[in-house]
Amino acid sequence: MTVRVHIKNNHAHPDSFPPTPESEPVFTTTRERYDAVLASYPDLQGKLDTVIDWDTENFAESMKTAEALMCWDLPTEDLRDVAPNLKWIHIIGAGVEHLCPMDWAPEGLVITNNKGAQAAKAGDFGLMAVLMLHSHIPAIASNQRSNEWNSLYSTPIEGRTVLIVGVGSLGGGAAKQLKKLGIHVLGVSRHGNAHADVDEMGTMADLDAFLPRADYIFVSVPMTPETVNLMNRDRLSAMKPGSGIINIGRAATMDYDALVDLLGSGHLDGAILDVFDPEPLPLDSPLWTTPNLMVMPHISADDGETYIETTLTIFLNNMRRFIAGEELNNLVRPDLGY
Repeated sequence: MTVRVHIKNNHAHPDSFPPTPESEPVFTTTRERYDAVLASYPDLQGKLDTVIDWDTENFAESMKTAEALMCWDLPTEDLRDVAPNLKWIHIIGAGVEHLCPMDWAPEGLVITNNKGAQAAKAGDFGLMAVLMLHSHIPAIASNQRSNEWNSLYSTPIEGRTVLIVGVGSLGGGAAKQLKKLGIHVLGVSRHGNAHADVDEMGTMADLDAFLPRADYIFVSVPMTPETVNLMNRDRLSAMKPGSGIINIGRAATMDYDALVDLLGSGHLDGAILDVFDPEPLPLDSPLWTTPNLMVMPHISADDGETYIETTLTIFLNNMRRFIAGEELNNLVRPDLGY
């Protein structure tokens, strides 16, 4: 059995992904990278006929015979006619909101995502960001820009409480690192399943009860109809006075206008944001100059050296299952949008 595979890379463009030239090499599958990872799968040697291409240069011709597609995005119109043999699409990111609603997907088409590829890096970033908030680094950075010397002291973080909103692979990675410092970890997710590194776990119905208890909040939910504006003005206002917040999920899940107001009033002590809409963040955005707010250029969860290698490992592990006729890992549920 030979599986025909098409890998679609994207050239950097502000309206697509990756959005910036410096990020293009991080997310590009070259033949060299592909062959290096495939060498670790001797059982797949000779079983894959793989085309590696850019944008839609040869997309229509290649998809006439492709059975599996690895990509970030794709032309979805009349997909069954364009790709009559296509059975599986692997999206190279964890979020798939850019392809929703998935009413374009023909019946029987399986879609998977990159869940798990970013857990380790997100965990490191989460730990760093919480420690930065605890040490008042956003405020200290703001003071530096205005030539202000203000000794903002902090205490050891052990015993403080962090709420993780969205305990998936990203939030779970953060919880793992935070627990090492003796932090009390609260968590909420859609399903509310217990997590080894979360002390108290709940569903989204518990979010409002957890919010006032947290010293710091780490938001890592995907963008779905249920999570748009999840952290709205009322919920941000319900946070503990002097607390801080981090968002590495999606911009649409948080009311940034309300966040700016609450930072300005002093109700919130600091914020670290890694996701925006649009990206790159426009030069005239007030977020650039909001005191006690740090703008991160969407770098919290992507490993700049091994992202594609990790992606190909997830893809090829699933390829074994695909060839064996087994259910794939990281299945996307079109009805939930992730």
